[in-house]
Amino acid sequence: MSRLKIGAISVVPSPYQRDIFRALAARPDIDLNVYYLEKAAPDSPWPELPLEPYETILPGRWFSIANARFHVVTRFPPLQDYRFVILNSLTSTLAQSLMRFRPSGHRLLFWAEQLRPQTSFLRKSIQKHLAAPIGNTDAIIAIGSLAESSYKRAFPQLTHFNIPYYCNLESFFDRPAKPPAPGNEVTFLFCGQMIARKGVDLLVAAFSRLVDRGLRARLLLVGRRADLDWALTFCSERSRHLIEYRGFSDPKCLPELFSEANVFVLPSRYDGWGVVVNQALGAGLPLICSDAVGAAFDLVQENVNGFQVPAGSVDALAGAMEVFLRNPELLAKFGAASRKLAKEWTPAHGAEKWVSALKHLDQKG
Repeated sequence: MSRLKIGAISVVPSPYQRDIFRALAARPDIDLNVYYLEKAAPDSPWPELPLEPYETILPGRWFSIANARFHVVTRFPPLQDYRFVILNSLTSTLAQSLMRFRPSGHRLLFWAEQLRPQTSFLRKSIQKHLAAPIGNTDAIIAIGSLAESSYKRAFPQLTHFNIPYYCNLESFFDRPAKPPAPGNEVTFLFCGQMIARKGVDLLVAAFSRLVDRGLRARLLLVGRRADLDWALTFCSERSRHLIEYRGFSDPKCLPELFSEANVFVLPSRYDGWGVVVNQALGAGLPLICSDAVGAAFDLVQENVNGFQVPAGSVDALAGAMEVFLRNPELLAKFGAASRKLAKEWTPAHGAEKWVSALKHLDQKG
């Protein structure tokens, strides 16, 4: 059987991308090599694990442009023999060179989340310049349906696919969901950096409003502390005692932490995808996500396993949280729906979608 030779270029060996790369590399119809621009990201303290035989860290360095990292690759990998080259980032000399000059011998695919909306003139200009050569690629593999619709509007002439992040959720499946006993507090969980972009201040304000009205709830926060002290200024003294901060957690400890919760909440002002939503799905939790979270459009089924709320709205967020406080019987029902959906979001399913897209493109010549 002939194998499709694939070269993928990504930024760092993040756990959620490595899950799908591992599933692809295990397939008999794929010959995969992955090249990373750096071995670790300074703002994402994932534990460094040994590289797989198909993974390589490219030599180079990075510098900051408008608070974004731009990578200078000092030695390009040998890409001429690959049938497909997958780019997962715009901000490197390698990506810009490949997209702008299109060396012959392979098909070029751009795989990415929705580009983050920019507010400053400088950042808008830089993003526009870096994103322009996406139009020279052969296809866009969008990470989520929200990203797909965005790229279809920006580059309608290209072929588009929707292939989000598919993660290994087995350790989450192993722990049964635990709805609270009648009369007990409902525990809401947030997992991520404690920053404004993630909307943790909105969550604290919404939680405080519910507690101050006498509803029985608890808030569990997991992730890098960052701006947590600022976010806590949005809560009352009464609700502050019901907020527990656990700090950053090693990914292998997350299943246990998720099993302590009853509802997962991600109220981000922007989140290109949000892998924690996959994990909450695997943990069998009801979901509340803002409509600025990419994963919400693919993983949250409205009034089935959760709710989608307008980004930035404390009123809407508090309203969705109150539904579970007033109707605790929904916790088990929505949680079971999440766990059922999660069975379709394994790396093997993701690899199958990738192979289907690649073979479709290969047949087009």
